[in-house]
This record gives sequence, C-alpha cells and structure tokens, in this order.
Amino acid sequence: MTADADVVVIGAGLAGLGAATALRRSGRAAVVLEAAGRIGGRAWTAYPAALGGVWFDMGAIWLHDAEHNPLTPIARAAGDTLLRSDTLRIERTFVGGRLATDAELADYADAWPRFEAAAERLLQSGTDPPLSAVAQSLPDDPWAATVESWEGPVICTVDADDYSLLDWKRNVLGGSNLVPDGGIGAFVQRRLGVGLDVRLDTRVMRVRWGGAEGGVSVETDRGVLTARSCIVTVSTGVLRAGAIAFDPALPPRVQDALHVLPMGLATKVALRATGPDRLDLPPYCSVDRQVGRDRDLLVPIQCWPYGRDYVQGWIGASTAWRLQREGDAAAVDFMRGELRRLFGGRADALFDAAPNVVTQWGGDPLVLGAYAYALPGHADARARLAEPLADGHLLFAGEACHIGYAGTLAGAWLSGEAAAGAVA
Repeated sequence: MTADADVVVIGAGLAGLGAATALRRSGRAAVVLEAAGRIGGRAWTAYPAALGGVWFDMGAIWLHDAEHNPLTPIARAAGDTLLRSDTLRIERTFVGGRLATDAELADYADAWPRFEAAAERLLQSGTDPPLSAVAQSLPDDPWAATVESWEGPVICTVDADDYSLLDWKRNVLGGSNLVPDGGIGAFVQRRLGVGLDVRLDTRVMRVRWGGAEGGVSVETDRGVLTARSCIVTVSTGVLRAGAIAFDPALPPRVQDALHVLPMGLATKVALRATGPDRLDLPPYCSVDRQVGRDRDLLVPIQCWPYGRDYVQGWIGASTAWRLQREGDAAAVDFMRGELRRLFGGRADALFDAAPNVVTQWGGDPLVLGAYAYALPGHADARARLAEPLADGHLLFAGEACHIGYAGTLAGAWLSGEAAAGAVA
C-alpha cells in the first residue's frame, strides 16, 4: 500500500467521514484508513437473529437536536424517511411500584429547569464542580437525583461525581430527536461514505510526524502511507491505551488532554419476549422511574419499540463498566432485575431464558467505551485536543474534540470538518 496522499485520515467513523467529505469538497485528496471491516464507527446497525432479524442500532440511535444537526439535511436531501422518536414514544414514569400521578409528573417536568437553574448558580462562582453538586444543592427536590441520573449515567455515560459541570452545561442539547428509518448506522453506510477513498481492514500502528519539512508517515499492517497531513479520529479510549504509537511522542498538552477526557460507557441490553404479555404497556413505550436519595442507577427502558416484541434497557457509567468485566450473562441478569423491580413476576415469566442482545463497546479494542467526558475542572480539554500540531500537519478530531455536540454523531462530523479546514 506504499503511496503518497495529500491527507491521511485515521478512522472511518463520523469524524473521519466528515473530514474526508470536507477535504473532497475543497479539492484535497484524502485516504481514510479504517481498522474495522465497515465504516460508521459507533454508528452501527445490526440485524440480530435474537431479535428476529429486525434492524437494531448497536451504538448511536438518534440525530440529536435535529433542527440544527448537520446530518439532518443530508438525510432529507437523499429522501430518507426520518422517524420522530419523541412523538412515537409514550412515556411512563414509576414512583416506587406504581405509576406517577399527574401532579408528580408535572413536578418532574418542572425539575429540569430547577436543575439547570441550580447548575447556573454553581457555575457563577467561577469553579467547575462535579455534576453531582447540583442535586446536592437541592436537598428537598424529590426529582433532583432522577435528573442527575439522566444527565450523568444515562445521557453522558458517566457517574455524576466524575463529570465536569461546565462540560455538561456546554453540551446540553435541545430540539427533537430523529431516527433514519432502517437505523442510523445503515444511513451512514448508505449516504456518508459514497465517493470517498476508504481502506477497510487496515490497522494503523504508528504515525511519524514533526519532521523538518512537515508531513507524516503512517505505518499500517498493509504498508506505509506518506502524506502532507494526518487527521486522527479514533476515540480517546484508543489513544489513551496507546494502540497507535506517535513518533515523536505527543506533546504534554495533548497527553494531558487525553488524561482528563476518559471514556464513559453505555451498554444496551435487549430482551425478546417469550410470550404474548405486553406488561399493560402501549406499543413503543419508554419507561423510567424516580431515583431515590440513595442515587441508585436509573435504567430507562424502551418497551416494544416500533411495535416489536422486545424491550431494551440502557445501562450507563460505572455499572456498565462492572458488567462489562463480568460478561453478558451478568448484564442480562441486571436487566431482568430492573424489569422485576417495575413489573414483578410478570417480567420473570415473560423474559425467562429470553433471546437477548448485549452491546459491549467497552471491550471493543477499536473503541474502548461509548464517548468521552471531561473530568471536573477540565472542560477546556476538548478544545486543547483539537488544536493543530506541527502547523496543521497533525490534527485530532472526533466527538471528544467538539464543544456543543460532544458525545454525538453531529459533534464528530463537525469536528472532522473543522480539522479538514485546518490541515497544513
């Protein structure tokens, strides 16, 4: 594979595809190197036999903040059907072992602006405390721990004690959530790799950079590729693990940024019903519950999505990492326990020996987590990681580098575009 290129892009996830697309628009020749056998990275639609062969997004699910998401017009221009998941789902919230009353639901809805106002007050001091400080400042709010669990372990895949409040505030999303019909990973496969020079099954082992005349040399298991510039889009989990060597070593500011941008983890567990019982829930019902002051983990569950016959739960943060170590059976048992908490013995009867799917992004050596978060006091690390090196001959991009859409496909895509605009 020895050859010359203008720009080498490492990774064919959304950041790599966004960078390569922007480079092509500007007339630059780019080669994308991808260790996996597919494009899309954490956007991956599978068709598990355990779920009857229906499409199932193993990683990313939505086009967040669809009104401003740069991927939305791409999907619409291609004529793809976009499902508005916020209106398709019916919400059910439990308090203890019962459904919440109308008054409790109204108070729950008001808890979100209360939480955000408390966060603003804390940030006005000029410090960057952990996200958990918000609920601690609202000791009499019955829903503060629930909002914290949503914003920390669920949405951002990190325990609230370990998460920068400023980083959370900078990346809170609004707008609606859309799903390309057939899965978001399938949409990426159809629409975002067309016309790009992507080399699959090509593992990068070393990047030599910083020579007197600039330029880079990228060593892979299929040969060496030289280029004027290189954009690295792999996750901070992969970079922290040292899976790609850099010669010379990355400067301290980059290493420090990687150190304070670890990967959170979210594990999806889907269980297919073994009988006709639908737990007295409507089709496509999203279930959550009030979290107590003990801050036990919230596991939101989508029941019968798109009228299908399975439920899927979202397990985040340190619990997800523990279950990753213990294996799929432990994750399935944990999920059954959550269903038992809400529905009692009916859930045991319905999901006993149920066919299941467990996503294990924490064990995938090409990802090693879900997406990056900033430790308290280090919200500016994303911007530091995105700063070009060697006058634009070496750059990093990805959701970890974006402020505003961190942890999302949109953030990865926009970060790739920005890197493409900053190459030497």
